Amino acid sequence: MQHRIVVLGAGYTGAVAAGRLAKRLHREDVTITLVNAEPDFVERVRLHQLAAGQELKPRPFSEMFAGTGVELKLARVTAVDVDRKTVTVSAAHGHAPEELAYDTLVYALGSGWNDGGVPGAAEHAHELSSRPGALRLRDRLAALSAGRPVVVVGGGLTGVEAATEIAEARPDLDVALATHGVLGDWLSEKGRAHLRKVVTRLGITVHEHAAVGSVEADRVTTRDGRTVPADVTVWTTGFAVHPIARATALEVTDRGQIVVDGTMRSVSHPDVYAVGDAAMALGPQDKPLRMSCASGVPMAWQAADAIAARLAGVDVPRVAIRYFQQCVSLGRGEGLIQFVTADDRAVDRALTGRMAALYKELICKGAAWGVANPTMGMPSRRRRVVRQETLSPAHAETAA
Repeated sequence: MQHRIVVLGAGYTGAVAAGRLAKRLHREDVTITLVNAEPDFVERVRLHQLAAGQELKPRPFSEMFAGTGVELKLARVTAVDVDRKTVTVSAAHGHAPEELAYDTLVYALGSGWNDGGVPGAAEHAHELSSRPGALRLRDRLAALSAGRPVVVVGGGLTGVEAATEIAEARPDLDVALATHGVLGDWLSEKGRAHLRKVVTRLGITVHEHAAVGSVEADRVTTRDGRTVPADVTVWTTGFAVHPIARATALEVTDRGQIVVDGTMRSVSHPDVYAVGDAAMALGPQDKPLRMSCASGVPMAWQAADAIAARLAGVDVPRVAIRYFQQCVSLGRGEGLIQFVTADDRAVDRALTGRMAALYKELICKGAAWGVANPTMGMPSRRRRVVRQETLSPAHAETAA
């Protein structure tokens, strides 16, 4: 009997995990089903470019996984029953819900935008965590006449990239960035100085120490009472994980992330693995890994390798998950590569300017290539499945 592996979500982590499993295991021994609501891979790290009016290269899953043995099911996940080991999905076009049974589940549903409960944000702000959201923002920006105000709320990676991309693409707009702290306070001194130089050159107004307390159709208001005009508000203050995990019997954090061990295996249900934003895993210095592609892809490698090893009855390899840099695009011609410690703290070294933009572009293309070519660039050895039983987490760690 074939071992049934179901992967939920085909973002960077889910797609990488499915492709790596297909490379690691014999096709005769397993079925790998990848569930995703959209037929194309979405380069989430480029959604600010899409919102600014650029077109992204289409990457259909039907081409990416052709000949790999991965079955793509276009459907939306509506429920997971970890006790019965089933997933309920709802396909498009009014089809009745369907139940998928699994032996091993890889949960990679990721995250969406988080309005933080700020009054008016859900009604009036635009999000950049999904392709539909980026397309809606693109249409709204295209409809603005010259001189109209746009406010990006959030001074992290997404906010900085969105503000600079919009300001470069539409220099006729009045673009502002509102951040709760100091601009670039997560960067080194060199990185902060370069970011401020680029932001100034692009004409972006920066509102520091400006935590937003409410959003209206034509303005945002900070918690200390300042009002900033905004025909368009872009909300980039953070991400919220998909809510389905919280509704299951899985052990989750207060944020709804699935608690996993060092092999990305659920600590409460050993037949479930979680990767990417959906998982709470510890990195160097026992710090939780942040929600990012830089964390998610190595997590997917680890989960796939651990599943394959356990099914084959061999030692479980360990993937070293650490940070090297934070890559920030500042429009198409400028960039910032902030080098960091293994646990993601900025160091003095930073690459700036055109070379940094090219570096960031190479990173983005490399990540997309890895997803689009899921079974290339790896040893071709496929292991045979010899173990079907599910071990308890403690027993599994001893056996590994």
